[in-house]
Amino acid sequence: MTVHSQGATTSAPQDAPQKSAGRPKAPSPAAGPRPAPPRGGGKPLPSGWLPYLLVLPAVAAMALLLLYPLIKNVVLSFQDINKIEFIQRKYPFAGLANYTQLLGDSGFWTVVVRSFAFTFANVVLIMVIGSLIGILLNRLGKWMRLVLSMALVMAWAMPIVASVQVFYWLFDEQFGVMNWVMRTLGFSGYEQHNWFETGLSTLTIVTLLVVWGSIPFVALNMYAGLTTVGAELYEAARMDGANGWQTFWKVVFPNLKPFFLVTTFLEVIWVFKAFTQVYAMNKGGPDRASEILPVFAYVEGQSQFHYGLAAAISVLTILILLVVMSFYFRLILKQEEEQ
Repeated sequence: MTVHSQGATTSAPQDAPQKSAGRPKAPSPAAGPRPAPPRGGGKPLPSGWLPYLLVLPAVAAMALLLLYPLIKNVVLSFQDINKIEFIQRKYPFAGLANYTQLLGDSGFWTVVVRSFAFTFANVVLIMVIGSLIGILLNRLGKWMRLVLSMALVMAWAMPIVASVQVFYWLFDEQFGVMNWVMRTLGFSGYEQHNWFETGLSTLTIVTLLVVWGSIPFVALNMYAGLTTVGAELYEAARMDGANGWQTFWKVVFPNLKPFFLVTTFLEVIWVFKAFTQVYAMNKGGPDRASEILPVFAYVEGQSQFHYGLAAAISVLTILILLVVMSFYFRLILKQEEEQ
């Protein structure tokens, strides 16, 4: 009896798994509530369309404000519209006549060379001085850093037209501060010296203005980038016997290389299209000797009433800038691949 009862008790658990193993298991219900069907009986939008719908208003606004004027400007560049045609509302098609006239004009290429020289000088000065001030900000104490940062922000926030007027007063022929400084230092011939007598001197003053207004952006961004460089890297460089210059090239520059690429890229664009500073200072004079490409296009269109030619100048300016920027795009893409 005892053995039989034990066998019965032991056989029961063995049969249960076999029976349960032979039965197919019912599928478990999916976790979570089912999505409610859309109202109105319509089909729901695919999930991949949602990001495009969200950015659609911004894209439409950009197309209206930027793309449409650009297309109209390109169309205008193929038309021969001067003052008479503009008044009569006639838009004769000129083909490539505006472009061939510009490309065969030595004055246009003079302005192109001047624009590149002006951009190169400004960008080099802005990047060098701005980087040095950024390094200075990183090494100053708390209160001195605050004072210098506030001075940079105030210079950066000053309206361009107001800053142009201030610089114009500084270099005024009769009451300018610079003439007084030169006379005080003992230089002769600065009683009523005209600093805007030549195109080179005018662009030099404009360069001082552009550099003064652009340094804060580079300096503050440089300081922000330096805060991301770990102190252990500087300590390792000092232990290896590196001086300040070697520390910059071996530690700071490799870590901030993306900053230098992007900032230089932005500065080239901003300086190349610096219209307000050049035109407000001396209207591209004297004798159009300080014109760069944006000012050249404006003077041809608004002063000379050559609207089709001015549109062609602006299109060529965009193409030249795109060609120059393509090299920076390649550097930025190469930098991203290395990372």
